[in-house]
Amino acid sequence: MYQSLTFLHSTLRWLVLISLLIAIYRAGKGYFRNAVFTKSDNAIRHWTATIAHIQLLAGMALYSQSPVIKYFWKNFSTAKETFDLLFFGLIHSLLMFTAIIVITIGSAMAKRKATGRERFKTMLTWYAIALLIIFLAIPWPFSPFANRPYFR
Repeated sequence: MYQSLTFLHSTLRWLVLISLLIAIYRAGKGYFRNAVFTKSDNAIRHWTATIAHIQLLAGMALYSQSPVIKYFWKNFSTAKETFDLLFFGLIHSLLMFTAIIVITIGSAMAKRKATGRERFKTMLTWYAIALLIIFLAIPWPFSPFANRPYFR
């Protein structure tokens, strides 16, 4: 089950990133062109948040099954000294949870704005902040914090 969750979580990462990039692009384009907020824009807003929430659920399931996390919590006093363990035990999960909260707030606020320009600006701001947090928290192969392959 652990290997399946790892694969699922790694694959869903790309869907989250792609959906965020599309949403940010559409929000930026709509904001700077003062465009009408269409049903397609609303669907992109909604599905970006939904995909992020699915990834959160997959991450929480993986967190509960991971031998790395189990070791981290059983041996916390020594494990916290190893940055790789600290990254996956605390930093990654806290940053990703924060990013999902930012996406959720941005989506909910954009939904309630009166004009298309306000909706686009809200999506652009909140989703861009979330994307930055996610980029920092992903264990990229080139990351100085902790690294994993692009696909698992």
